[in-house]
Amino acid sequence: MKPIAGIQPPLRPPSPFGDRGMSTSQTQAASGADNFGDLLTDQVKNVNSMQMDANDMVHSMLTGGDVNEAEVLTAVQKADLAFRMLLQVRNKLIEAYREIQQIQI
Repeated sequence: MKPIAGIQPPLRPPSPFGDRGMSTSQTQAASGADNFGDLLTDQVKNVNSMQMDANDMVHSMLTGGDVNEAEVLTAVQKADLAFRMLLQVRNKLIEAYREIQQIQI
């Protein structure tokens, strides 16, 4: 009888957030919880960055800087939409956590 050679875990589907610069071996080696935590951390940082950029653009516009009003409005709306989406993700995570807490063992 031949021994089974090199059983590998199944490949993960592609991420909806795009390739984050990790190679296939690094992706498979990292645990799912770490990946999920890193993804959430990155998205929170991204939303924060968008809000800071929008605030800087508003400040520049109000102090007479050379900024297009349409770009400022677009940046503020993008930051607002990203923040609202982040809040919805947070609400869903809290809801899922509460459901898991209620499971009887």
